[in-house]
Amino acid sequence: MEIPKYYEMHKPVLLALQDGQMHSIKELKENVRAYFGLSDADVSTLLPSGRQSVFLNRLGWARTYLKKAGLIISPTKGQFQITKAGKDALMQNPTVIDTEFLKQFPLFCDFINQSNVSHAKKEETVTEQTPDDEFEDAFRKINNSLADDLLSEVMRLSPTAFEKMVLDLLSSMGYGTFENASFTTAATGDEGIDGIVMEDKLGFDKIFVQVKHWNGDHLVGRPDIQAFVGAIAGKGGKGLFVTTSSFTSHAVEYARNQHIVLIDGIKLANLMIEHNFGVTVKRVFQIKALDTDVFEEYLES
Repeated sequence: MEIPKYYEMHKPVLLALQDGQMHSIKELKENVRAYFGLSDADVSTLLPSGRQSVFLNRLGWARTYLKKAGLIISPTKGQFQITKAGKDALMQNPTVIDTEFLKQFPLFCDFINQSNVSHAKKEETVTEQTPDDEFEDAFRKINNSLADDLLSEVMRLSPTAFEKMVLDLLSSMGYGTFENASFTTAATGDEGIDGIVMEDKLGFDKIFVQVKHWNGDHLVGRPDIQAFVGAIAGKGGKGLFVTTSSFTSHAVEYARNQHIVLIDGIKLANLMIEHNFGVTVKRVFQIKALDTDVFEEYLES
């Protein structure tokens, strides 16, 4: 199911703390997860950057906004407790404690005014997205645009050049990159096998590669996968099929049953981005978080 927005987590966080006792982050996580009936897959879904789960990120921002509104406090590291204002908020029994609801608390208004100052102008506007959500959304849009540009460049290559590019990409991913690099060899015309790379550094496992440099409207069908399976049968290796277009549903189902890995144009472009192949780093943003351990040391001294 869809991960709840950060503001949708406000009420279940307060409900988890309504007994007035201190509760850990782990307890909050389990209570909020149970409140929404989230599965293991739901809470494990990562942000586009892959640095944190969507669930934990939004839960973190929910705690932040509740603290800024004065509805919860964190008396000790990793422990949270409801305040009188938090209990009063629950007494109102709101359906959802969104940002409009939180604006009744002066501390929250001060917080959003300070956060939205632009050219000395204050605006009391809070979107439904957390700052991390907005950053990740922009990150996703930039990568989607970059993926389109990459595919456009790839389509300018000849089929032979594309074969070489795929093998070079696999090499940059760690396949066939060991002392005897000759294992990464083009084999065009060898019964439909366009390349061979080795899966491990000792060269025990072969991966047979077939590539199709096709336009987006020319889909790879089941017969193409069947022919490839026939070409590698009995050779003692695994199969990888790469195309600049995409695969039919029948091709995907057949490949899954035959343990053939498929890479379509979109996945190919994303792999190029992930492994810095054919791209360059334009700018680096460092997202920093509070390190409470530093302050705990000062408190103990």
